[in-house]
Amino acid sequence: MSFDAIKDCEYFKDAELARYTTIRLKKIGDICIVKSLDALIELKRVANKEHKKIHLIGWGANQIIKDTKDKIFVKLDLPFNRDYLKEARDEYDLPASVSLNILQSHAQKFGLKGWEVFTGVPASLGGALVMNAGTSLGEISDVVKSVTVLRENNQIEELENKDLFVYRNNKFLKPGDIILSAKLIHHGIEESIKSQIKEYMQFRKNSQPLKSFNCGCVFKNYTPQHRAGQFIDTLGLKNFTFKSLKVSEVHANFVEHAGMATSDECEYFLDKLNSILEQHTGVKFELEVKIY
Repeated sequence: MSFDAIKDCEYFKDAELARYTTIRLKKIGDICIVKSLDALIELKRVANKEHKKIHLIGWGANQIIKDTKDKIFVKLDLPFNRDYLKEARDEYDLPASVSLNILQSHAQKFGLKGWEVFTGVPASLGGALVMNAGTSLGEISDVVKSVTVLRENNQIEELENKDLFVYRNNKFLKPGDIILSAKLIHHGIEESIKSQIKEYMQFRKNSQPLKSFNCGCVFKNYTPQHRAGQFIDTLGLKNFTFKSLKVSEVHANFVEHAGMATSDECEYFLDKLNSILEQHTGVKFELEVKIY
């Protein structure tokens, strides 16, 4: 069986992958939109037969696609009835493909304490769990009860959240594993959460370039006192430009893209920026954005 014959799977050969990432770097590759667990398992079988590695693309935030050779990119679109969010619950069983924007709206409507931590994060739930996404308000791991994972051997495991996460990363995924769903909790209902989410969203709009093509923060903070964006700003590197890429004037830890650059050019730009940082500060910052 070929990829285009898999039920509940839309296959696009030699697709322009820029549209599937938030930074919109030019790159051609094969991608499948997978709409069921059975389709995902079958896709894994076909990929193994074709000697192709699977790359979960999620919402395409926090990543730069460099290598497409012998890869099949996968975007999950698992079944989810929005009516499930018509009322507040003590516990939520949610597919990995659900948007954090949808969950943020639900949290704001009902005042779910703890869910404010992912306000404005442009990701699917699964993508957010992979990198333990968060904001200055906290991390998503604070409200995770368990995560269900499809292991490389197609065994399904539900993992209780006992030390599953670290700062901007997880400790439970192995090569070939795929997050299927997660159970989220909250820490009570509070009216103040509604205004807190609204205010923090406005803060993000004012302090981050949310309307441009970018991949989010490009460097991890070395320590809370050694913040990458502050160093870049202090060195006068806001608006530092290479071809159609530039350091954002709004937030110096963001790189904005005008729509014409390649992944190789972006990687070169980030390396150059990091070299300047190291030269002037003595600190070599670790990338927060993932390059695949």
